[in-house]
Amino acid sequence: MQNGVGVFRLRCVILKPVSVTRCEIAMALVDPAHPLGQLLIRDQRYRLDAYLFVLEALTFAHDTLGLGEEPPLEDIEPTRGGQTPSNEKPTPAGKAFPGKPLARKSRRKPIERHLTGQQLCEAAKQYALQQYGYLARIVLGTWGVHSTADLGEIVFNMIEIGQMRKTRRDKREDFHNVYDFQEAFVHGLSFVVPESVSSG
Repeated sequence: MQNGVGVFRLRCVILKPVSVTRCEIAMALVDPAHPLGQLLIRDQRYRLDAYLFVLEALTFAHDTLGLGEEPPLEDIEPTRGGQTPSNEKPTPAGKAFPGKPLARKSRRKPIERHLTGQQLCEAAKQYALQQYGYLARIVLGTWGVHSTADLGEIVFNMIEIGQMRKTRRDKREDFHNVYDFQEAFVHGLSFVVPESVSSG
């Protein structure tokens, strides 16, 4: 019977986390009062992983692919709180703990670089292939993402709760039919064998 318990524990420790997704673990940590927590309750088409993936793809587009440009201030729509970048106030200096001042940060805000819907879709494709390879379509599908239109829905959900911004020209349709998931993640793939492996 001791072996039976050992096998059961092995399944709980090793096999259970495989079936429990990062989303389920993260959801336990998301405050239901946070706008993202409320969004996940209100719109259950996409899992938390899908939202995190889009944010990671956005970072990948900026940092790795060098995509995006600073939009003119007049093109940026006000955030959920009604503020535009021109009237946002810097966070006042304060104290984190009694007697310990906060470290002063540069007052310069990072430059916001805007991506078009098509650029974000392309970055998401490249990032998914880099992260998940042949499984990219399946992984995205388990999170509710089956098309580029789904990426647009996620972006506009994030805009709605104030976690992303858009320009006045951006619209959901910018994400429609940018590419076909079957073609992008299945038919268009090829193996690249490094020279060190093929020559050795």
